[in-house]
Amino acid sequence: MSYYLLTDTAKPCTKEELFHETGYKYAAVLTTAEWAADRERFDMGIEWEPDTGDIYNTKAEVNYDSLTGTFQIPDRANIGEREFCFAYALDEKGIVFIDDSGRAEQMIDTIRRTKRWRTPSLERFLHDFLEQIVDRDLSLMESYEEELNRIEDAVLGTEGQEDLGRVIEIHNDIRILLVHYEQLIDMTQELEENENGFFSEENLRYIHLFMNLLVRRRDSAASLRDHSTQVRDLYHAQLEVRQNRIMTLLTVVTTIFMPLTLIVGWYGMNFRYMPELDWRYGYPAVFVVSIAIIIFCLILFRKKKWL
Repeated sequence: MSYYLLTDTAKPCTKEELFHETGYKYAAVLTTAEWAADRERFDMGIEWEPDTGDIYNTKAEVNYDSLTGTFQIPDRANIGEREFCFAYALDEKGIVFIDDSGRAEQMIDTIRRTKRWRTPSLERFLHDFLEQIVDRDLSLMESYEEELNRIEDAVLGTEGQEDLGRVIEIHNDIRILLVHYEQLIDMTQELEENENGFFSEENLRYIHLFMNLLVRRRDSAASLRDHSTQVRDLYHAQLEVRQNRIMTLLTVVTTIFMPLTLIVGWYGMNFRYMPELDWRYGYPAVFVVSIAIIIFCLILFRKKKWL
């Protein structure tokens, strides 16, 4: 277990210091077993027993004397997998993270090393804590954008043999990120409503700032999802164009050989009184007529821009 007083940063303290009247808000990180043993000391008025191994979404729930919820964070290196998940409970005095993974403590340690607050508050701590969840997403979406642009150029290229599988993977990753953002927005809206009055009106601006950040991230992800859809549609359009070209070529070849097939079929009947069969120049004449038909068809198709 770890305890912190929110002074000019997240300052580590002992359990006794945490519950001593200091005038500062606090943050604490406990395992599931530690929370079950010590939850009465935090006086949040709940008999809540979260299972950190059974968390599948990010949410917030308002209780009479507290606000509880969970975090389920996708792994940015493999969006389809969970990177970590934990639960939390907060009131006007501070926030407790129930975490068996150690990730929440790492995030607080990052705040302790990189942040200094002129006016410490629980709201400012929450802003800096929540911001770490999405701080890498902009560069992630930029890399997706660059990859989609490269695939789009390849699709429009002369060969156009780019694999569509990667576009589908990116589309699915963005879809998962959008669901994650929507859950974070719902949770942040619960914080913004401040139903229990845990946050001061002055410091609610930090929650508003995080909400604005989430909206921008969601809009960027939605734009990227639309881009992936456009690339996918472009791929299918280019595939149809290539197929149409192939069908056009096959149609032209078939059309050219149709009159030749007619000639072959006509003279292949071998009736007894067909005069051309005994004509000395019959074969050369058929050969010349066949070449003339081919040339005529090629000129006609070129003029019609079918070739």
